[in-house]
This record gives sequence, C-alpha cells and structure tokens, in this order.
Amino acid sequence: MNIQQTLAIITNNIKQEIYTMSDIITKISRNTDNAPKHTHSTQTVTFSHYNNISAQLPVRPNTDKVVANDIKAQATQCLDNIKAIIKSIDHDMKDVIKINIFLKNISDLDAVDEVYVGFFQGYLPTRTVVAVAALPMNDALVQMDAIISNGEGTHPQASCDLIKVKSNTNYAPKNSASTQTVAFSHYNNISAQLPIDPKTDAIVASGVKEQAQQCLKNIKAILESIDVPFDDIVKINISLKNLSDINAVDEVYSTFFPDSAIARTVGYMPARTVIVASGLPMNALVQMDAVVSHGDGTPPQEIEDRHGIVIKANNTDHAPQSAFSTQTVAFSHYNHLSAQLPIDTKTDKVVAGDVKAHAEQCLKNIKAIVESIDHVMDDIVKVTIQIKDIADIDAINEVYKTFFNSDLPARTVIGVSAIPMDVLVQIDAVLSNAEGTPPA
Repeated sequence: MNIQQTLAIITNNIKQEIYTMSDIITKISRNTDNAPKHTHSTQTVTFSHYNNISAQLPVRPNTDKVVANDIKAQATQCLDNIKAIIKSIDHDMKDVIKINIFLKNISDLDAVDEVYVGFFQGYLPTRTVVAVAALPMNDALVQMDAIISNGEGTHPQASCDLIKVKSNTNYAPKNSASTQTVAFSHYNNISAQLPIDPKTDAIVASGVKEQAQQCLKNIKAILESIDVPFDDIVKINISLKNLSDINAVDEVYSTFFPDSAIARTVGYMPARTVIVASGLPMNALVQMDAVVSHGDGTPPQEIEDRHGIVIKANNTDHAPQSAFSTQTVAFSHYNHLSAQLPIDTKTDKVVAGDVKAHAEQCLKNIKAIVESIDHVMDDIVKVTIQIKDIADIDAINEVYKTFFNSDLPARTVIGVSAIPMDVLVQIDAVLSNAEGTPPA
C-alpha cells in the first residue's frame, strides 16, 4: 500500500466519522431577552420537528414582578411572552400546536378567552385548561406553556415545509377556542376532552365513571375521524377534581386499553400522568388529553420516510411499574415518560424524608428509565413538576439542577392540592430520541 492509498483510507475514515457525528439530530436550547428568563429552565428547547416552550407567567421581561392583578392583563402578558419567544426563533403564533392554560380560578376562563382568541388568526391550536392550587408566583392568576411546530427540523434534518393538519369531527364536542386535533410531522395533539355528549353539548349525568367513559369516547371518536387507531396514543394526561376517584376512573380506563389484538398481546398501555385539578371547565369531575403517534406523518414527507413507524414501549425494573401505564413510550424522535412518584423500587414504598428526598427519588426514577433506553438526562426537552406546597420549589430546585450537565430543559411547575400516594412531588418528562424508531 503506497502513501496515497494510506492517506485516502485515513481521509475516508475521517469523513465517515464526521458524517456519523453530524448525523445525530441536534437539540437546540434558546433564550431571548424579550421574555422572562429563569435559572432552572430554558425558554424553548427545539428537537426535530417540535419546540417545547417553558411555562410563562404574567411577568414582563427583565422584571421579577407580576403585572396588574387583572386576569385579562395577566393572560395577555403570558401570551405576549410566548409570542416573543416564538418570534425570537423565527416562527409565529400560527405555528403553535398546543397550549396548556393553568388558572388559579376556573371562573376566569371566559375572561382569558376574550384575550386568547385575539392571538390566533384563522386558526386555534389544541388546548388543555385546568385550575390548579397554586402557581410559582403568589400574585399570578394564570400560567401558560406551549408546543410549537418546527418545520425546518434540527440539524442534520433538511428544511422541509411540512403541512400542519387540523381537524374537527361532529362526533366529539367542539370548542370555539380550540381545535380537536392538530397533526404535525409524526404526532397529533388532542385537545382536552371533557365528559360532554356531542349530541347534547352537555356534561353527561351521573358519576365519575360515566364521565371518564365519555372523555375516552370523545378521544376515540376524534381518532376514528382521522383514521388513527386508539392504541396509537403514546401519552394520556388525566385531570381529576378528586384524587379519590382514580380507582373508579381506572376501572373504565382499563376497558379502553389495550384496544387491539396486537396491543392486548403485548399488554400495551400509554405513558400517563394524573393531575389533581382545583377546578375543570363546566365543573366536570374529569378531563383527558392525549398525544398520538402519527405514522403516516404530514405532507410532504416521503412515504418511505413516514410509513409504519413502530411504537416502542419500555419498562425497567429500576423504576416503579404500573398496571395502568408504560414508563416510557417512544415514537419517531420523541419518548414520553409517565409521571414518576418518589417510590424506591427496592422497597416499593414512598421514600422517607422531606420534599428534597421526594424530588431526588422522582428524578432518580426518571434517570433510571432514561438510562434503560440508552439515553442521558440531558436528552430531556421538557419537564413538568407537580408540587403539594408551591413554597417547596426552591428546595426542589437545589436537587433538580444536580441531575443535568448541559442546558436545562423547558419546564412547567404547578401547585396541586393532592398527588397519588400522598407524596410531596411528582415529575414527568419528554425525551428527545435522535435514533428515532424503525419502520415495521
């Protein structure tokens, strides 16, 4: 072998190594001075075809004060902050796929909607609204987070003007402030479904079982209207007025999952989070929203790139397991993790100690799940933290920052009146998945 041949081989190996490194999809974390910054979160974290935006309080940039004690002014400021973040990454409000609204008082929803609809021209994203026990700043009456479409993707994905596909069906309740389902790339986000009978536009009578059944019927009707199987759901969020109703809800829930013969064979259940709400729209007892895998994607994705992508569900013995959820469900370029309680898998009991001990165990469980699928904590793009006492946030932050080495994920923090097993904190996460999931 002569020197030219040797150099050619070395050069080829270097090129191959560069290609391999550059073939990893990049996570991009960004902040703008035009919206409030926080030391324990990043304003927006982009990965593949989505941006996750941290919860925005009604605080003006470069101040630490909540705007006037008026719900319309505060809702406007939350949306102004979201708009500023979106603009800073060369997007606009029509790229919003999903918004979550957390209210101190559910009675403020009508006033929020008067402001809200003015931020969207000719299109309304999917939406979930819950009233919570507390928000991170005492004077705040409202907080909002968002998910944004990212048609250009992140490196090394080629820029592609993907089409956002929005849909409503008459077989599920319609809402003048939201769209039932919005698909983009390989995911659909479904608006929170209340236990409303679409034939009457009224909440179904009776108890929580009947209401849970109606919520799930509405989700199923939406999916059937877009030819998506029920078992393509990768994550469900259940909001309950009373935590004591969870067993009754689970009785109904287990009749909907698994839904297909294939799913029953493997015992598939989506990832799941339960939130205890201080109030729900229309005084409902329960509400559910969902994230759905979308194997066919949205155009103009090539058929060979979007057909038959598989769902990868995974449980590890190193984190708590549940009969009603899977620890993590991967589809395409994201993993959705179930909410983690501070349970020690060695004892199957809640760890002793204060909120720091509880937060540390929740994060240890998340880390165990993340590592079980060959990922690291810095692959997390979004975290949601539920706290029994909002005053504990500083103590939780001391623990939280020790679990990350790189840019912090986007984040939402809410105070709740109760958490399963009477724990002090519960945490869930969304994880980037650079390798994607393979076609069937």
